[in-house]
Amino acid sequence: MTATTDIVPDSERRGLIGALPPRLRPYASLMRLDRPIGTWLLYWPCAWSVALAVVDGRWSLLVWFALGAFAMRSAGCVYNDFVDRDLDRQVERTRLRPLASGRVSAGAAAMLIALLCGIGLVVLLQLNWLAAAVALGSVAPVAAYPFMKRITWWPQAWLGLVFSWGALVGWPAVRGTFDLPALLLWFGSIAWVVGYDTLYAIQDKEDDALVGVKSSARRLGARAAVGVGIFYALAIALWGAALWSVRPDWLALAALVPAALHLASQALRADPADGELALRLFRSNRWCGLLVFLAMLVVGVSAR
Repeated sequence: MTATTDIVPDSERRGLIGALPPRLRPYASLMRLDRPIGTWLLYWPCAWSVALAVVDGRWSLLVWFALGAFAMRSAGCVYNDFVDRDLDRQVERTRLRPLASGRVSAGAAAMLIALLCGIGLVVLLQLNWLAAAVALGSVAPVAAYPFMKRITWWPQAWLGLVFSWGALVGWPAVRGTFDLPALLLWFGSIAWVVGYDTLYAIQDKEDDALVGVKSSARRLGARAAVGVGIFYALAIALWGAALWSVRPDWLALAALVPAALHLASQALRADPADGELALRLFRSNRWCGLLVFLAMLVVGVSAR
């Protein structure tokens, strides 16, 4: 039998996870507790929508959405690993994940998902009925996501649908109505997600080909950087349309210039043959999300 020390990844021996009691470390690893980038990327579309719809006294929603993003991203990671545990065993980078290595049972993973969804339910109860109903509409697309890479060359587009869903929830949570700006933010965020997740997929191209799963990075091949640039340009255009729908003023569009420059830099630097660079560029999107948030906030406040 393989010794326990041989199946524990280095990430569980250091940093935040390494500081936890040994029995908790596999569960923290399942939740990607040491990699908060996913929480940020899930959170930003919620925050953009709240900022653009801003109404006095609703700033507490930013805190509730942050908690919800953490809980649901964590639950999504556990669920994804549950679905992919057989595939993960075949890939060097993922074979030591807790479910793939057998350090966490399927039943324990299900209990963790239920606990995290319970936290999500607490957040849901803070929303008005319309926002809560829209939020619940994401359940089926989220459940289907892990299977998309077995079906389509564009699982990144499906990820965009679900990771951008907060843009559809934030606006009605503030205004109590569902209006065009929320839809434009959502479509813009979908394009953004396709762009940044294509960068992320570059590092996995060889492993994905080995186990037979699909991705936009594999589909685009040497043209991946061009594809990223096109999706980023579409994101900026749609975010600009969202701003214009709230404040039809050319000056309002200037608020997006910092984010546009950031995304242009990513696309120009991306190299389909350099997985390490692609990962760094992917992670920099937490700052892009902040720049877009500031743009939405400035225009939202000025349009009141």
